Amino acid sequence: MFKKVLIANRGEIALRIHRACKEMGIETVAVHSTADENSMVVRLADESVCIGPPAAKDSYLNIPAILTAAAITGAEAIHPGYGFLSENAEFARMVEEHGFAFIGPKPEHIESMGDKVVAKETVQTLGLPVVPGSAGALGSVEDAIATAEEWGLPVIIKAASGGGGKGMKVVRDIKDMAEAYSTARSEAKANFGDDTVYMEKFLEKPRHIEIQVFGDGKGGGIHLGERDCSIQRRHQKVVEEGPSPVLTDEEREYIGGVSADVVKKMQYRGAGTFEFLFEEGKFYFMEMNTRIQVEHPVTEMITGIDLVCEQIRIAAGEELTFKKDNIRLRGHSIEVRVNAENPRTFMPSPGMIKEYHPAGGLGIRMDSAIYKGYSIPPYYDSMVGKLIVHGRDRAECLRRLHRAIDETVIEGIETTLPLHKWIISQPEFISGDYTIHWLEQQLAKLDEADKAA
Repeated sequence: MFKKVLIANRGEIALRIHRACKEMGIETVAVHSTADENSMVVRLADESVCIGPPAAKDSYLNIPAILTAAAITGAEAIHPGYGFLSENAEFARMVEEHGFAFIGPKPEHIESMGDKVVAKETVQTLGLPVVPGSAGALGSVEDAIATAEEWGLPVIIKAASGGGGKGMKVVRDIKDMAEAYSTARSEAKANFGDDTVYMEKFLEKPRHIEIQVFGDGKGGGIHLGERDCSIQRRHQKVVEEGPSPVLTDEEREYIGGVSADVVKKMQYRGAGTFEFLFEEGKFYFMEMNTRIQVEHPVTEMITGIDLVCEQIRIAAGEELTFKKDNIRLRGHSIEVRVNAENPRTFMPSPGMIKEYHPAGGLGIRMDSAIYKGYSIPPYYDSMVGKLIVHGRDRAECLRRLHRAIDETVIEGIETTLPLHKWIISQPEFISGDYTIHWLEQQLAKLDEADKAA
């Protein structure tokens, strides 16, 4: 096992990794920008190294600075968390070339799954169902029009190297294709440095279902159930829960089984997530995330398995500590993402935390790196924490989440907690009858009502 791990990230995920390491008896090195010198993980880590100024490109994306920090501190492995360099194949390759262990997948898997076109082609040959669409990248507007005419409108154009809703355009009328194609390519180039786009049939009322998988890198693989991430805004997840309130046991067993089989065939290493759209009883592969997910605590709550510890063990060459026969999914879990944003306008709200009191009690977990007196910098993602609850069933879980939201105090900034309280009070959410479009539709109705008032 490793003696020292460098954490190449910030915020709550950096603190989450630190905690896992300490429980395993591993020393930690926190790297940070000048804006994060007072962060919780810097305070708690055994060592810390400043790797640059606030801008992410000069610090958390600065590969030479991170590798140098690992070398001078004697770290044996690097954990990238999520975001930043976590799905950068070149970074993973350089980490290993410089003699460190990369706590994540093999570079070739990050590379192949990072290109959405290649990923779709790869998993289709391995047995996963995919969304109908272009055979590969779109080469021109004419290609886009021809593909749309083949599959029928509506369609969605997506960035091949994309994520987070960037470079996505829905087309419902063929006359809008040229503008959508051009805009998607421009956004893809600006956000990912790659203007390659492809097309898929746009599903009108899908759910977003994802399967947590783990591989040992030697042909062994397993799944840990699903998470339903259908409450979204602008293609970004807002609320996640597991298990899904709409899947049957047969559907759950099918999609988990085929996902585990693909992991085995790939000889995939570490944690990964297959993301699917689900509509009318059918699953359609969207992408694979080759990293730990923001919503991984949902799976931890219903399985009792520490996914970050498992990542570290696999990277150190050890075996998985669980097998299919001893995995038991217990109860229900829901996670809400707490962002430093206005809950209606979604404008960022950086600033100093004047008071902080996280909810407590049975089945409640708050993953956050904030504390009273901490100043949230304006340079990074607005998520400041994740409130996760667990109950014996979904009804108990919802009651517990209501209490936990009411009990959580974060003063000095605006947060999205009021939005979450509203979401989980809506009849559609309580019944589980919602799609990936539901939240945006409801927010649009609220906006219209405000304008009319």
